[in-house]
Amino acid sequence: MFATRVQPVTSVLSAAANQTRNMGTLREIQLRLNSIKNIGKITKSMKMIASTKVAKAQRAMESARVYGASSSSIYKNANTTPLENEDQVYIVSSSDRGLCGGIHSSVAKATRKLMIADGFSSQVIVLGDKAQEPDVSFQPTATIVYNKFQSAIAYEATPVRNYSSDALKASEGFAAYELDDDVLQNYNDFLLANNIYWGLVEGHASEMSAKRTAMENATKNAGDLVDRLTMTYNRTRQAAITSELVDIITGASAL
Repeated sequence: MFATRVQPVTSVLSAAANQTRNMGTLREIQLRLNSIKNIGKITKSMKMIASTKVAKAQRAMESARVYGASSSSIYKNANTTPLENEDQVYIVSSSDRGLCGGIHSSVAKATRKLMIADGFSSQVIVLGDKAQEPDVSFQPTATIVYNKFQSAIAYEATPVRNYSSDALKASEGFAAYELDDDVLQNYNDFLLANNIYWGLVEGHASEMSAKRTAMENATKNAGDLVDRLTMTYNRTRQAAITSELVDIITGASAL
């Protein structure tokens, strides 16, 4: 008669439970791994799209700077200063899209600092949905806050002052001339339009550059996470295979 050794039932059940748990963990890791790979593909595509838009946005920005510089030089050469007790409004140049780092929060924080210095006595108009506030009636003196493009990885929230037509009329450079009020008002509106256009275009260039950087970082982080999950998956799979081999060897030696 051959001697036989029966393996305990608890040991068999424990091995089966460990195998099932390992297989469940592998499936979870595989699903997460596939999800992160898909996200990495999306962020890589968004980075490529933003890269193609940066050059076009920079060319438009260089053209818009000419308009903004001409408007600022007119106020500077005319020695225009704000009138006393004149209402003021802040125009925040934002955008409608996200996934571009802190491009929107930078102008919001800069505007808040200006309003704190002003005692929160000013109104706010926001251009864009990402920093949306209720629209208000337009006030005579305006300060446009936009993101000034500095480099491919840097931008800075910058205010630009736009004075009222009464302040422009009272300035030294215009006081010596007799100007019709309608003509001066239209001219001042044109200067305001130039400054707003300048802020929007330069803000768009900063946004595209920030989006490219953000998507590049997101793609890199997704790649690092994929590498870590792949290593975890391989280790878990190897542990499961080793556990199965041990069960087979143990069962064979028991016969």
